Amino acid sequence: MRLVPHGLICGSLLVLTSCGWGGQSDDQGSQLPPAPMGITAIAGSATSVHVMWNQAAGGPAVSQYVVYRDGTKVKEVPAAEHMVDVTRLEPATTYTFTVRALNADGDPGPPSEQVSATTPAAVAADAKAPTSPGRPNGKTIGSGAVQLSWQKSTDDRAVASYDIYQGDAKIHSVGGGLTATVVTGLRAGTSYSFTVKARDAADNVSAPSAAVRLTTAAGSDDGKGTAPTGFRATTHLADGSYNLDLSWIPPEVDGVITEYQILLDGKAATSLVWGSTAPTGKATYSFYVGRDAGVTYRVRIRAMLPDGTWGGYSAEDSATTGTGK
Repeated sequence: MRLVPHGLICGSLLVLTSCGWGGQSDDQGSQLPPAPMGITAIAGSATSVHVMWNQAAGGPAVSQYVVYRDGTKVKEVPAAEHMVDVTRLEPATTYTFTVRALNADGDPGPPSEQVSATTPAAVAADAKAPTSPGRPNGKTIGSGAVQLSWQKSTDDRAVASYDIYQGDAKIHSVGGGLTATVVTGLRAGTSYSFTVKARDAADNVSAPSAAVRLTTAAGSDDGKGTAPTGFRATTHLADGSYNLDLSWIPPEVDGVITEYQILLDGKAATSLVWGSTAPTGKATYSFYVGRDAGVTYRVRIRAMLPDGTWGGYSAEDSATTGTGK
């Protein structure tokens, strides 16, 4: 069931209750996947755009994703992949992208939100690649994520984007103005090697940076490094009813966090999905919990990370109706 909330966030936020928030059904009754969330598009060069999205969760199994450019299908990728480079584009042109998930029967769910990216202008007779990114560094974030950083490359024109590689496989791209990223969804107690390459508008690619070798922590730390911080729960009375007020700071990851899950007294209570502009600074949400005073609630929250995996739970806080806390 999808409801538009009347709390501290309105308009761009949907509430998905923990019961019955699967995908829609087609005319024949088969269940369709929900729309992928957290879609982003970043120009990689004058002729390419890197599109990324979150895993379509809460519905039937996804068989693959289909990427559309200006309403035309341009790419199909397996369900395990949540990003793609759309190539053969025109320089200095704005494109709009959407993504749809297909169920096991190949039936498409609803489209994602539209996002746009503008390719930079073409540079005539540019055959010179950027310099290799300098001084790469990294640190593990618990057992399932790492943070990477590097010094910016130089180019005779400009760096359009940076490509991140895990071994020989390209796993992500960020804009040319960024020199850091977070890689999530890694296995505990596992050694990884990462390198970074710079790309300019003419699609000239630099030599790889020096490798950053990191080993994730053994065991499970419940993703503490990817958990929301500063979590706080309070209550207030309005029109004879008590509301639970939550506030938190989103985890620092590369990409947009559009979905959160709230645990109330140890059980999944509500999922929050931002349909448009998701908060990057302090986030707040308020919801109805009843009319009785003196009821104590224990609350935690976690985020759906940009690569489609759940981050760690925040610290637990408690609030009691009728006390303001």
